[in-house]
Amino acid sequence: MQKPVIVRSMLDLMDRERKYVLGEVVQVTGLMPLLMKPRNRQKWTPEDKRQIVNHLRRLSMVSPYLAVMVMPGSFVVLPALAWWLDRRRQNKLRNDLPPGSSAA
Repeated sequence: MQKPVIVRSMLDLMDRERKYVLGEVVQVTGLMPLLMKPRNRQKWTPEDKRQIVNHLRRLSMVSPYLAVMVMPGSFVVLPALAWWLDRRRQNKLRNDLPPGSSAA
């Protein structure tokens, strides 16, 4: 028995967003040693500062997901959040197109 199209699309959407969050969180693994350098009497290099900024940007992109995951009933809200974030991404892409071109 096949799953209905809407259930399949929701599962695909959740799987895609789960992979996105996992990929971003894996990228942030080196943040704590960088943040602890001043406490360990080490100085941040310009490269360290760039890495910290990149890590914080990644965390800010994932923070809506993390907020939903700690809320009661979060797994009910997660598909709606994924849809909303995807809608915002599509609108941004559409707004970045030059005038006269169409989005496919």
